Amino acid sequence: MSTPDHTTHDAEEDQRNKDIKIYVNGDIVHRDKALVSVYDSGFMLGDGMWEGMRLHNGVWAFFDEHMDRFYASCKSVSLSINLSRSALLDELNRTARANKMTHNVHCRLMLTRGIKDKPFQHPKLSRSGPTLVMILEHSKPVDSLHSTGIRLATVPQVRGLPMSQDAKLNSHSKLNCIIACLQAEQAGADEGLMLDPHGFVNTTNACNFFIVRKGEVWTSTGDYCMNGITRDKVIQLCKKNYIPIFEKNFSSYEAYGADEAFLTGTFGAQTPVASIDGKQIGNGERPITERIQSLYKKLILKHTNSRKPEN
Repeated sequence: MSTPDHTTHDAEEDQRNKDIKIYVNGDIVHRDKALVSVYDSGFMLGDGMWEGMRLHNGVWAFFDEHMDRFYASCKSVSLSINLSRSALLDELNRTARANKMTHNVHCRLMLTRGIKDKPFQHPKLSRSGPTLVMILEHSKPVDSLHSTGIRLATVPQVRGLPMSQDAKLNSHSKLNCIIACLQAEQAGADEGLMLDPHGFVNTTNACNFFIVRKGEVWTSTGDYCMNGITRDKVIQLCKKNYIPIFEKNFSSYEAYGADEAFLTGTFGAQTPVASIDGKQIGNGERPITERIQSLYKKLILKHTNSRKPEN
């Protein structure tokens, strides 16, 4: 069995991350002092929601879209944020300033139901209020992610039905995806390609999945995958730039025979897929993927330039 070469979150080594300051419930402290209780509901039960965002040129990319998802997820599980969107943005910016960060930054924003009175499940045992954490890191994807591509393995772990655990909830409870990631690693791949409950290709354990066939871009219906912000931006870019795009059911047969395949996510944007289950995807050329990557970079630049704060 070969060992995985990459994860989709491989970043360039940056020594500055050893001394980052982390936001914990209003305090900004050195990472070595950023602590939460063992009684915290996120640690104890995975009871919380998170959001991943990137800071480009001093602007949080697609902040409104990320907050739409974050606030909707928290509301769906009766998790109080206790901050308005503008107040949350102020705290994000305060943490970035404390770290002297403006560009190539990734944020893991996490909210849990807070410290529990007793180590049991019931949400009412979390009586002291939520725990809010912001981890900002200097984070730039390694070049080899785009040049070499990711190796996928189809895994037996599937994406669940909405009535079991809706994939649109970006929850701390990621065990389903972690199992898929372990299965892929044990198969010698970098990431797991997960099917939906009906056997159609859906997503990977960490990213949304696209294929290109005869000039057409295909992705899943979206019924069982995370409602990715980057996924949605790629769909919009394709429509705007007359690239045929279809959200549809398709099988492994059609994925194996694709001319190109790529993943989307906030960290890596669009990451090419080199192979699925040991089968090379296409002939190594990626004209549609590269065009989408270029369009996305221009979108990020336009978006951040239009939202730069005035001096």
